[in-house]
Amino acid sequence: MPYSLAVIVPAYNETEVLERFHARLGAVLDTMDTMDAGATVIYVDDGSADDTWQIIDRLAQADARVAGLRLSRNFGKEAAMTAGLDAADADAVVLIDADLQDPPELIPELVARLREGNDVVYATRADRAGETRFKKFTSAAFYRVMERVSDNPMPRDTGDFRVLSRRAVAALRELRERQRFMKGLFAWIGYRQVSLRYQRDARLAGDTKWNYWRLTNLAIEGITSFSVAPLRVATWLGLSAASLAFLYGLWVILKVAVWGDPVRGYPTLLVVILFMGGAQLMGLGVIGEYVGRTYAETKRRPLYFVEDRRGATRPFTEP
Repeated sequence: MPYSLAVIVPAYNETEVLERFHARLGAVLDTMDTMDAGATVIYVDDGSADDTWQIIDRLAQADARVAGLRLSRNFGKEAAMTAGLDAADADAVVLIDADLQDPPELIPELVARLREGNDVVYATRADRAGETRFKKFTSAAFYRVMERVSDNPMPRDTGDFRVLSRRAVAALRELRERQRFMKGLFAWIGYRQVSLRYQRDARLAGDTKWNYWRLTNLAIEGITSFSVAPLRVATWLGLSAASLAFLYGLWVILKVAVWGDPVRGYPTLLVVILFMGGAQLMGLGVIGEYVGRTYAETKRRPLYFVEDRRGATRPFTEP
């Protein structure tokens, strides 16, 4: 039975590696032409400031399988992946980064596992080459925290590299929330999902766009999008602070009434004020994160705008 394939590649300032990536991907697709009805590669330029779009244009002219979307500005990787999913029309849709940390040679095995009756086959990293111990530790800690606090636990040590069935893509298209954390959305839709372990390579060229500041913001995005645990922590912190303050007040009264010990005002008062003030500010900060996300959702702005297209990509239609 004919089986079509689409490969979505979000790209942001990937001039140094994009052509080498396409050469490896093209070689893989050539071996799959005998088993599939056809393959399409959709490059999504997420508002790059270098020659990424010019390279995509050249690739589209040289390879009929290539299509391109150029977003009007940098909307972020989550929006770029969404744009690719909106434009994809295939039985199997692969998401992969252009930096060659995720090997394109793994795509045939992912598709084979999908055709066994699964809806999502996600690639789980057995090892992360080219990354510091600190980054590996923080990444592992994040996935384990999400596993604990989220109502829909995400698979550990798993990025965006995966293949999706047609109905999984259709389900994702219906999720139009503005605060997007795609790893959580992939898990949230359910269906049959299985893992495929692989060795992740070091980045071939160029610099990563994910510094610790952006990774921290992404972690906050993920936790607040799929869990109310921070609100519960703030609640329990407030109850704990009130309980400690009440017990300490009883202790002060007891010392004065029984032993006649004078109350040491200034140090005690300063410590209590600082502790309570810090707890209140932290609670307000947590509440503010959720209020800000609610505010962003109520505006219902489009997730992205497409400035230019190359190749045969279907126009975006609101589900």
